Amino acid sequence: MLRVEGLRAGYGAAGILHGVDIHVEPGEAVAVLGPNGAGKTTLLRAISGLVRVFDGRVIFDGASLDRVSPEARTRKGIVHVPEGRGMLRTLTVRENLALAELAGKDRRGSSSWTIASVLELFPSLAALSKAPSANLSGGQQQMLAIARGLLAQPRVFMLDEPSFGLAPAVVNGIYSVLAELVRRGSTMVIVEQNAAALKLASRIYVLRNGRVVLDSEGSELPSRERLLDAYVGNQP
Repeated sequence: MLRVEGLRAGYGAAGILHGVDIHVEPGEAVAVLGPNGAGKTTLLRAISGLVRVFDGRVIFDGASLDRVSPEARTRKGIVHVPEGRGMLRTLTVRENLALAELAGKDRRGSSSWTIASVLELFPSLAALSKAPSANLSGGQQQMLAIARGLLAQPRVFMLDEPSFGLAPAVVNGIYSVLAELVRRGSTMVIVEQNAAALKLASRIYVLRNGRVVLDSEGSELPSRERLLDAYVGNQP
């Protein structure tokens, strides 16, 4: 469904990614791990069309996205939940959801997400529907960010550090919801420093200094020691 080939990308003239290759199959959860500054966020932003690509290609459904704008990529179903959650803080929870629903209206079908169905997934948000999103806790804000992303009707759902700044119990709750989405067949790319993403992933990439240093899948998922070596740089 999604393939990145030889991607070199960055900001201005500065390169952050250096020849990155990844691929994502339909219904698969892919984890992209790595330390701070490894290029994980830049990878998602390059797929979304938000940073300059110097070389390489992003291919979605067999077609290159070279000349496709960020908003057109979203209309194709590439939905990106950024680090920091990206909500409109002066609007209520319900108003944030209503705006997100508009973004996905052209892709609505019989199995589409609705405001009612995302509130079933996150029942604590239903009780807060009239509250300004700025008043939510960090965990509630992350729930709202995921709910907004679902209302855009993603075909590939990309999440940047969904566990960032959250207590372990809250992280477990967020990942329980993500596991349910995977069970329902969602295609997902999760960028994390936290190893929580390993619970879901059928494929793992580790980035370091803008390069893929580990690529494992299925029965070949790495041991704890091999993953740590790739993460901290002991692997040749």
